[in-house]
Amino acid sequence: MPSGAAKLRVSEIFHSIQGESTRVGLPTTFVRLTGCPLRCVWCDTEYAFAGGDSMTVPEIFARVDAIGCRIVCVTGGEPLAQKACLPLLTALCEAGYSVSLETSGALDIAEVDQRVSCIVDLKAPDSGETDKNLWANLDHLTRSDELKLVLASEADYSWAKSVMVERRLGERCPVLLSPVPDRLDAARLAEWILRDALPVRLQLQLHKVIWPGERGR
Repeated sequence: MPSGAAKLRVSEIFHSIQGESTRVGLPTTFVRLTGCPLRCVWCDTEYAFAGGDSMTVPEIFARVDAIGCRIVCVTGGEPLAQKACLPLLTALCEAGYSVSLETSGALDIAEVDQRVSCIVDLKAPDSGETDKNLWANLDHLTRSDELKLVLASEADYSWAKSVMVERRLGERCPVLLSPVPDRLDAARLAEWILRDALPVRLQLQLHKVIWPGERGR
């Protein structure tokens, strides 16, 4: 059992199927932390901006441990907006969990435990938050990490394609392109990827296909 009195604001802890990243389809325990400094126009977790319960790392660990799933995803909101997120991630790794972190890419990942798989979300122009991308994070990525780009338009796709080339993203780690539901048709995105032979993975949100409109999935 990890020790420590630091507290985090937790929006929810739940067991579900991973709907994104290369871990898609795997049963996963999700720890969703409260709060985010960004306001992407297509955000689908606005309920996590505020509220939640104040919990210590041991209390969170106990909830996760009781679920009994060895795969854990710490998400948000923006998890790294809370300093105690780092010891939480390390505690989970020390206990032998396979841990991933979903982060906006706006906050520094340099101090994240190297055993954690960072899923870094680069913000495309239509998100309204492109200027928040912390490009220095790219230097900390390894092949066990992933870059996710959520796209809402052809202009977003063109931007993503340019960034792929200019910053040699595919050489750093796997890159996933995901269409914003109701804004960009997945078939169109697939056609662009095939046309341009872009070395990426097309990602759809599996949990929204299985449980449309449900929270805590």
